[in-house]
Amino acid sequence: MTEEYDTALLDLDGVVYAGPDAVEHAVESLEAARSAGMRLAYVTNNASRPPRAVAAHLTELGVPAEASDVINSAQAAARLLAEKVPAGSKVLVVGGAGLEEALAERGLVAVRSMAEHPVAVVQGFDPSVGWQHLAEASYAVAAGLPWVASNTDLTVPTGRGIAPGNGSLVAAVRTATGAEPEVAGKPLPPMHRETVIRTGAKRPLVVGDRLDTDIEGAYNGGVDSLLVFTGVTTPAQLLSAPAHHRPTYLAADLRGLLTGQPEVSAAGDGFGCGGWTARAADGVLQLSGTGDRYDGLRALCAAAWTALDAADGGRPVDGRKALAELGF
Repeated sequence: MTEEYDTALLDLDGVVYAGPDAVEHAVESLEAARSAGMRLAYVTNNASRPPRAVAAHLTELGVPAEASDVINSAQAAARLLAEKVPAGSKVLVVGGAGLEEALAERGLVAVRSMAEHPVAVVQGFDPSVGWQHLAEASYAVAAGLPWVASNTDLTVPTGRGIAPGNGSLVAAVRTATGAEPEVAGKPLPPMHRETVIRTGAKRPLVVGDRLDTDIEGAYNGGVDSLLVFTGVTTPAQLLSAPAHHRPTYLAADLRGLLTGQPEVSAAGDGFGCGGWTARAADGVLQLSGTGDRYDGLRALCAAAWTALDAADGGRPVDGRKALAELGF
């Protein structure tokens, strides 16, 4: 893939790291991709930390990065706000330092209370966000101030497992006010626009672990994508994915950046990939063959997605037995 694409647009949480630690195989895979001439850019919906802090974390993990290599949803949210309010305007921040610095970059002033008379609200993930912050946002949104959310990911991977993400916190304000925020982050166009502006990528490959943000964002932007299984998405979820959540490629982890992937082709009434053949019959996926289990998963995806898209009223198929045969 390093020859076909000039830039990898890499998600961070669940792809490069989980909490404070690097994902297995990430460091060496990214170094090999860089050495092969691929530019690495880190595109994250997590708005909690400014790009320089993210770059420092990556560098500590053994992935050298500059602040300019990091594009986050705080930057996309700040650009949206700068298009809505005059320079120098006060914006109520519910989130961390990443939002504050992104606002300052756009000439906006971060405040933390309605008593400071903000003209808009921006909300992004930060582990420190608590009831008082959500209440302050609710008061502002209920008063009619424009409300921008950096992203609405319901969960975030951590070193201990899956935890509530910004979407869960946004839901609290939505419930309290009945209002809907304008969302800047993946998979929506503002984030894709921000990424293209800042990276200048000509032949990008989006790399992520989430179907509803990374892969859908690539689909919306009309670019190819690689799904890795080091974060939140499971093989079972992939089999039932609608068209806008289907990656171009899939791999166990970031080693997939360094290799090509075998084609999936029609094989009788099913699909073949590597040494595997998959077909859907009577609502059940059937698998035969041997070889790399991810080739088997690619064949299963083709069979499952074809059944979902059938012109006579597609329907999901049961892939549990076939996935178990592959060890998933």
